[in-house]
Amino acid sequence: MLRSESEAELAEMIRAAHAPLAIRGGATRGLPLPGEALDTTGLHGIRLYEPGALTLVVGAGTPIKEIDTILAEKDQRMAFEPMDHRALMATQGEPTIGGVTAANISGPRRIQVGAARDHMLGVRFVTGTGDIVKNGGRVMKNVTGYDLVKLMAGSFGTLGVLSELSLKVQAIPEAEATLILRGQDMRSAVADLTRAMGTAFDISGAAWLDASASDGGGERRIRVEGMAGSVAYRSERLADLLGADHVATGNQSAVLWQQVRDVTPFANRPGTVWKVSTRPSIAADFCGALTSRGIAHSVIADWSGGLLWLCLDAEADPQDAGAAAIRQELARYGGHATLIRANPDIRAMAATFQPQPPALERIAAGLREKFDPRQILNPGLMAPL
Repeated sequence: MLRSESEAELAEMIRAAHAPLAIRGGATRGLPLPGEALDTTGLHGIRLYEPGALTLVVGAGTPIKEIDTILAEKDQRMAFEPMDHRALMATQGEPTIGGVTAANISGPRRIQVGAARDHMLGVRFVTGTGDIVKNGGRVMKNVTGYDLVKLMAGSFGTLGVLSELSLKVQAIPEAEATLILRGQDMRSAVADLTRAMGTAFDISGAAWLDASASDGGGERRIRVEGMAGSVAYRSERLADLLGADHVATGNQSAVLWQQVRDVTPFANRPGTVWKVSTRPSIAADFCGALTSRGIAHSVIADWSGGLLWLCLDAEADPQDAGAAAIRQELARYGGHATLIRANPDIRAMAATFQPQPPALERIAAGLREKFDPRQILNPGLMAPL
């Protein structure tokens, strides 16, 4: 295994490589990657933190836990609420900011504040030829020319290896509350979630967990955050509008959203796990279509139904873990599916990422050729099978 301690050393390692490199931060997502491991955790540390400017510059190998601790001392946080995959994937290690941003990992609050890429002000990275590239800056207005910041987010290390990131951060709100309503089916719950999103009450979390992922009967959760008086007022108004069996506040509310963020109800149960992005308006129809095709599954619907976590019933798990059926239905309804957890045999036959239309795949292949002409950075990870 290779381990770089500096950006210059990282660039030299990549230039000297003559075989595939498996880019690795905390190794918490369990992706099987060919090639020699290139560990980036040596690129760690806070380079600059200006609480008054809500700006953080940090090495890509810095653990999320360390960043959270530093920010919490100033009552601040990363607003995009990155997922911790360790429970779901049964992995060890520490999630790093480079891994989170390379995969554009965004949690429940994305519906309010945007994705991880929307909080990235600048990046430094090393291409597949060993060139060091800097793009963006430390303030939002300092984005000129090609927006490589957005390009790197979600590229999973196939275009370059992140070495440093500039991020905007957010003050932690004074209070939060979650309205809970139990016993709803998916269609009714998603209708409530989208209705809540259409109000002026600034929703920061909107999710539904089916009976197997909750205490039974299905559970709708709607979160609001802000000043204590505002949270109390909005919670009351939303309860009048949509109903609530219970309102959780403070740490009780935070625990509920950690469950949604980290998909912990699926952590200790067998079955292939898919992450599906689609439109809330068709989420229930899509899941119903899978059931009609014999794909038995449990559901956690986040982002008011725009993000579906599916855990296929292990006993009914088809040979391809439902890949064909899921992607065929998405071709009809719209959206894309990512294979998150599966055994090696399933991974060998099902593409991790949604196959793209030919025109988009040509663009993606062209970008990989431009940034990594030798195809040594996580080769094949985002290419079609």
